[in-house]
Amino acid sequence: MSSETLPSIGEMMAASVPMVRTLNLEFTETTAERAVVRMPDQPDFHNHVGGPHAGAMFTLAESASGAIVMTAFGDQLSRAVPLAVRAEIGYKKLAMGAVAATAELGRPVAEVVAELDAGERPEFPVNVSLTREDGAVTGEMTIVWTLRPNK
Repeated sequence: MSSETLPSIGEMMAASVPMVRTLNLEFTETTAERAVVRMPDQPDFHNHVGGPHAGAMFTLAESASGAIVMTAFGDQLSRAVPLAVRAEIGYKKLAMGAVAATAELGRPVAEVVAELDAGERPEFPVNVSLTREDGAVTGEMTIVWTLRPNK
């Protein structure tokens, strides 16, 4: 099977995570170094001031973190399951219109895989920045993930 016929991370996440489809998330960049996911402006998901609801923004950020985890550690899925352990989000400015989430790994992939190779259950942070279309940072989130070894 050529790489041209393999589904993208965005397609795989849309197929397996219903909230990705519900929020119409667009995966614009997915590499092991960075993932960018965009949520279009959708009145059905607005809050009381007309911007994206905090829960929708949380889901956007978590989805971006999942995209980078799947890209960076997809080759480990036969021996471990990626799971979010905990998350912390800070809302900085009012978000209006479309919002993008940019996720970056907080530890080198090789370091995390080495812990998995040693029989450990590695944890690693993914840092996410939420931005409006004008570039203003509206929120920041850190999600700690683990690779739980298969039994």
